Amino acid sequence: MSATLTLIPATLIPGDGIGPEITAATVEVLAALGAPFQWETQVAGLAGVTACGDPLPPACIESIRKNKLALKGPLETPSGGGYRSSNVRLREEFKLYANLRPAKTIVPGGRFDNIDLVMVRENNEGLYMGYEHYIPIDGDPHAVGMSTGINTRQGCRRIVRFAFDYAVKQGRKKVTVVHKANIMKALTGIFLETAREIYAAEYKDKIIMDEIIVDACAMKLVMNPWQFDVLVTTNLFGDILSDQMAGLVGGLGMTPGANIGEDAAIFEAVHGSAPDIAGKGIANPTALLMAAGMMLDYVKRKDLGDRLRQAIDDVLNKDQVRTGDLGGSATTDQYAKALVAKIRG
Repeated sequence: MSATLTLIPATLIPGDGIGPEITAATVEVLAALGAPFQWETQVAGLAGVTACGDPLPPACIESIRKNKLALKGPLETPSGGGYRSSNVRLREEFKLYANLRPAKTIVPGGRFDNIDLVMVRENNEGLYMGYEHYIPIDGDPHAVGMSTGINTRQGCRRIVRFAFDYAVKQGRKKVTVVHKANIMKALTGIFLETAREIYAAEYKDKIIMDEIIVDACAMKLVMNPWQFDVLVTTNLFGDILSDQMAGLVGGLGMTPGANIGEDAAIFEAVHGSAPDIAGKGIANPTALLMAAGMMLDYVKRKDLGDRLRQAIDDVLNKDQVRTGDLGGSATTDQYAKALVAKIRG
């Protein structure tokens, strides 16, 4: 069988700002690794608007629908107006209900060390989905702003089972259910209630479950993050807490993300497009590289994922080749070339 027959078609979305730079670096490193992806490049976000007048062009959607697999750089979303987030639209379009965000120490010696946490965030429901409107009063068109959050029993069951299954398969010890059911008794009460039911019926002999109110969780993540293992929560809470967890390991530049559904998966760097440093060749591609490692795990090439993660560890910590955000002076290209050299031995 020729090598060509084993290639896996995948959509590649370089994204906006620093996206094309970190994507090029990631593709270069994956090629050296012998990763089995056959890339189909598409545009979205601001690049989609510029090229096609659409932040999520039909060609991009069709490519992902066909390939069921994508690697995505950061997409720019305007604040307070303009077009709706392409990231949210992708999650909705492909029912990517699970957002998986690991936060693990790669570069030791920071304020926190030996961090190894995983956030499992519900991705399609809750307050994050932007079901919003204004009510005009006395000539003020924005006199009242309203937002509606919806959590369904089905959605809660799906994400809770995903979290428990992930924890069991990965050999983790505990799943913490994060909620605000003391105040939001319906919206997050249904989430906590469902987690308790599923745990008691299906997982109580397989793993430990505990539960915590979201504000207490935020505090304890700073005071003693090592008490946590896998956390599962609703959409908005997961978005906020996963960024906090990223701060424990050096920031968003070090944390990957995966959006997983029943029929498709999109892997991404969770940081923004950083237009202020775009084109300067100094961006850190580690988050997107780690996302590519998760993508390799997903297609059952954990052997290559492990090699990639080891190369990143060696280059950052043994060779001390680091970009400016990590205290080094390497350019994006120099860092990528160091990884290629490490992989090729």
